Amino acid sequence: MSEAIIAKKAEHVDLIAEKMKNAVSIVVVDSRGLTVEQDTVLRRSLREADVEFKVIKNSILSRAAEKAGLEDMKDIFVGPSAVAFSNEDVVAPAKIINDFAKTADALEIKGGAIEGATSSKEEIQALAALPNREGMLSMLLSVLQAPVRNVAYAVKAVAESKEDAA
Repeated sequence: MSEAIIAKKAEHVDLIAEKMKNAVSIVVVDSRGLTVEQDTVLRRSLREADVEFKVIKNSILSRAAEKAGLEDMKDIFVGPSAVAFSNEDVVAPAKIINDFAKTADALEIKGGAIEGATSSKEEIQALAALPNREGMLSMLLSVLQAPVRNVAYAVKAVAESKEDAA
């Protein structure tokens, strides 16, 4: 192999390693057997959620995972591998891929990484069961509003009871 090709591959490994370091969530899948239409729908769904989805050679993924400090991921880079990287929403790639896998039998989740820690297929599926960021924020807001709402109800009840007494 020429030095130019080796340098280009090393550059590609560095680029993927940087993506792995910056990602809050990585999901690795085997997408072999998907139709072109299914693949297009999956990629569009991921793109709309700001998730990058690429098919990458296992040798490059293994070297990049090693550089990124995710050596444990090397075990899941067997057979065809496509990788979804999310830099913002931890749940989005897992949720989109898991939901899509329910309708497309050919798509198989292999594993991934969540906030720098290697995760199994089961952990990725458990993450997919969580609500997305907006859902979690609305749940938090609801919990924070409950005490204020209860005080308002109590004040209203006291005011009504005093009006009834008068």
